[in-house]
Amino acid sequence: MLCGAGIALQSRINGELGRRLGDGVTAAVISFGSGLLILVVAMAVAPAGRRGLRRVVGALRGRELPWWYVAGGAAGAFLVLSQGVAAAVLGVALFTVSVVAGQTVSGLVLDRIGLGPGGRRPITPARLAGAIIALAAVSWAVSSQFGGGVPVWLMLLPLLAGLGLGWQQAVNGQVRVVASSALTATFVNFTVGTTVLLVLMGIDWSIRGLPAALPAEPWLYAGGAIGCVFIAAAALLVRVTGVLLLGLATVAGQLVTALLLDVFAPTSSQPVAASTVAGTLLALVAVAVASVRWRGRRTAA
Repeated sequence: MLCGAGIALQSRINGELGRRLGDGVTAAVISFGSGLLILVVAMAVAPAGRRGLRRVVGALRGRELPWWYVAGGAAGAFLVLSQGVAAAVLGVALFTVSVVAGQTVSGLVLDRIGLGPGGRRPITPARLAGAIIALAAVSWAVSSQFGGGVPVWLMLLPLLAGLGLGWQQAVNGQVRVVASSALTATFVNFTVGTTVLLVLMGIDWSIRGLPAALPAEPWLYAGGAIGCVFIAAAALLVRVTGVLLLGLATVAGQLVTALLLDVFAPTSSQPVAASTVAGTLLALVAVAVASVRWRGRRTAA
């Protein structure tokens, strides 16, 4: 739940930074790049992280670890990019509810496939019901925005980012198992993500020119540090919880924090709609339903 709150805070920070710069791509690079600098220092002082990196390189060379398992940072880069482009326009609550929808569906499918380090987890009635309720919650939450001033395509960005977030958690968890180090998995994630974003920033600058001057407020540069915490925690926990329950466990923190931010420190001129509040509450119901463990009947021998 604390990691979920961190994701919502990161969305607010990166969204505001993107608005100040007039460039969401540059804001995403600053967020990921600052996180990578923190991790470089951590890797330098932590021998376990360096040993884990050697294990990952060896597993890649021996083809024990598919190359796309280390590409989870690309999905993280897209999430941060969508924060910089869309969060300030949509508002954190609407942005987060859309991410939750994609994250829930992704977790349900990936657990069924068994992509995460915890192996296959069946689609129980509770899991399926929770995913359906989550989708209904998102539709309700964004209903007031259709036909309004917010472009529909902009709401698709956080939805796609949520789908990628589930996949990122699954493959980062696999990397952590191979490396025996959450620090290594987080470092690999930020290295790949920063590389992808630097390429996109170069293209963006060549087309649109340089962004505005950097703002002076220090809190606008805290997104990378927050990302380090919840990416490492997710890589550590996904083996135990599975992708779906990990995502749902962060949902409560995300939604509550996002809604509080939009109510008490709004960035959008549009007021928080009653449907957004109701959709957020319904999404919390989805978390509770999907977390239920169904006990099968015991049959006599």
